[in-house]
Formats: sequence, C-alpha cells, structure tokens
Amino acid sequence: EPHAGRVMTPVSQPLRTPYFLVDEARLMHNLEILRDVQERAGCKILLAQKAFSMFSVYPLLRQYLAGSTASGLYEARLGHEEFGGETHVFSPAYREDEWDELLRYADDIVFNSPAQVRRFLTLGQRIVEIPPHGGKFESLSIGEFQGRTRAFVKIEDGCNRFCSYCIIPYARGRVRSKPPEELEREIRALAEKGYGEMVLVGINLTAYGQEWGQTIADAVDTACAVEGVRRIRLGSLEPDALDEATIARLAARPALCPQFHLSLQSGCDATLRRMNRRYDTAGYAAVCAALRRAFPGCALTTDVMVGFPGEDEEEFRRSLAFVEEIGFAKVHVFAYSQRPGTPAAAAPGQVPEEEKAARSRRMIAACAHSREAFLDGQIGRTLEVLLETRGEKGCAEGYAADYTPVRVPVEAFEPGDILSVRIVGREGDTCLGAAE
Repeated sequence: EPHAGRVMTPVSQPLRTPYFLVDEARLMHNLEILRDVQERAGCKILLAQKAFSMFSVYPLLRQYLAGSTASGLYEARLGHEEFGGETHVFSPAYREDEWDELLRYADDIVFNSPAQVRRFLTLGQRIVEIPPHGGKFESLSIGEFQGRTRAFVKIEDGCNRFCSYCIIPYARGRVRSKPPEELEREIRALAEKGYGEMVLVGINLTAYGQEWGQTIADAVDTACAVEGVRRIRLGSLEPDALDEATIARLAARPALCPQFHLSLQSGCDATLRRMNRRYDTAGYAAVCAALRRAFPGCALTTDVMVGFPGEDEEEFRRSLAFVEEIGFAKVHVFAYSQRPGTPAAAAPGQVPEEEKAARSRRMIAACAHSREAFLDGQIGRTLEVLLETRGEKGCAEGYAADYTPVRVPVEAFEPGDILSVRIVGREGDTCLGAAE
C-alpha cells in the first residue's frame, strides 16, 4: 500500500473552507463524529451519491447532515476547482490506484477511521493512512446517537460479488463479519441505554457470517436474544441470499421489523445479466412472495438503476413494468454513473445523460404511485410507532415497524416511546394516526 501508515506534516493554520466528502462505507459510524466536525469547524458535508442507496439512511441524513450529492473523485475535483482546493475526504471507497489522483484534489486531509477524525480535531494535522484490504473485521461502534431512538450497528464489511458496475470489492476488500460475541456486546450496550431500534448494516449485509458458516439469520438471532431489545431492523439485502429456511428463521423473531430493502437494480433479466447480478426477475419475485407470506403486510423497498450500459427502451420498459408489478412501498431511483476500473465503465452502449434523466423521471413517477398505494393501504390498520420528534400542532412523529412515517397527536411523550396508533388518513408522504 503506497500510503499505508503515512502521516503528513501537522497543519498550523486553521481550516479554511472545510468541505468534507463522505461515502457510505462508514457513514453510519461516522455520523456522530461528522456532527462534531460540523459544529467545531463550520463545515459542509458533501455526500457521495452511493451514500443514499440505503433506504433506512434517509431520515438520519436529514437529521444529521446538510449536504449535497455527488459521486467519487468528481466531488473531490469539484471541491478543488470551485471551493479553492479546500476539500477533505473521509474514508472514500476507491481503488488503490486512484489514491494518488485523489490526494491531488483533497488538499488537507484524508480520513480512514473515526479515530483519525478525532486526531485531526485535536492536533490539526493532515492524515493519510490507508489500511490494507481484507483481514479481520474492524470493530467500529458508537455509544450515543442523537435522539436515542435508533442506533446503527455495522456487522459486515467488504463484498465478494463483483457486480459489473461496482467498485466496492476492489475498494473495500472481501467479506468480513463482526464476531457474534462482539455483536451481542454492542447490542446489549445500546439496549441498556434505551434505544428503541437497532439497525444492522453492512456493505453486503446478507454475506454476514459466511466465514464461519453462519447467515444473516444468525446475526438477527444474536441481536434479538439480548434482553431489552424492542426492534431490530435490517439494512439493504441481496435477494438471492434469502432462501425459505432463512426467511422462516427471520419470521420466528417478533422483534425483527417487517421492512425489507431488497436490492433490485433492474427489472429486466438481460440487464441483470450484464450487471452480473446473481438472480433473475422470477427469483426476485419469488423472494418477495415468500417474505409477504412470512410477514403479512410487510413493506418491501428497493433500489432501481436506470440507464445501465446497453439498456434500450425495451429493457427499460421491462424494468419499469416489473417494478410496478411488485408494488414496492418505496423505491430509490438513480441513474447509472461510471466507476473507472469496473467492467461496466468500458462497456458499449453507454446511455446519454439526457436519456438517463428522462428514464429516471418516468421511473420515479411510477414508483410514486406504488408509494401512495402502500401508504393508503395503511389506513385502518393499527401500527406500533416509535416516536422520535415533536412535529407541528402538538403532534409526535415517528416510524412504524414497517417504516411507515406516522404523525399522531399526543400530549406528552419521550423520544423512543412506542405507541399503538390507528392510521386514519394520509398527508403527502406521511400517515396520520390516532393514539389507541
């Protein structure tokens, strides 16, 4: 590793225009530290586009970070060109051969762990430390999350799948998992502090435990068995890893939230093959059906990419039709963007940017209808809502176990309270409820 262990000369002058580029790899575990950086350095956070890929991250991004989206080295160059070269980078997911270029644009600092962020705040020095890929799981944990309602627990890092558009296996290395005993300790500590919900996250979450013959169901068993745990939620899941046996084990845990973010990427089999995804639409639909049987009324959410190389109008229409057929509770739609060094970046049939934008609008419009149908379908149901914040007109706002956003009039509550709420209507993207 050309830069591993290298610490640059301390910087004597204060930060000039602190913009920080953050990717998804450690976003969950850096949130509290980034808030500290914002407050102490008056910075803005620039979020790499893939940081928005996880459905359950959205509320935290709104709550913690006021940033704009961009992607990869482009954002570093943007900071260099438009912000006077004053760009700072936290743990970016790049290939090793991209570091020299990145360091040209990231003038002040490159972070690769929360400890290095703290070192910078204390010492004011430029830090360039890049650990080798792979090896054992690097234990990262946070003892406090703002609001004390939802905590994120990273249990897996790396990926072995090598999707043709993704740089993660090259940038983050191979799968490695948090040992069960460490997971149990972290969940116990969070439960003792009163967090109402813990979210298990990872780069390829469903690969958890494969080093020692376990599955994501084992992680859920470990977390749910801790005394005081009220809710466990799962981050983004690969559908082909959810077989009937795994789903049955998950369904046996009442504390598991019935909301599943199943990564789709495309609803066209030909596109999926070029993406090197490990399922087809028939297999994906079967997993959705199995989850709905095991968790009646559950919410299925997903990511959909448009404009992948070679996607013509017919492939896009097939993808759109499949998304409409499944009827997702919510869909994150994004346009394909090239990642240098990936097979897709050099593939023929690159789709023009204006066509990607047009397809994004069409897909978003279709997904808005399924979102409305899902929320309208909640009317008349009674949901257990984790209350988080005080909204307008004396209402509390929070999320049901299936991640339905709910607003309910209550006279008094503490963040983290769970209240039975009968859904009586909908206003925009939020369900309206009455306490029972």
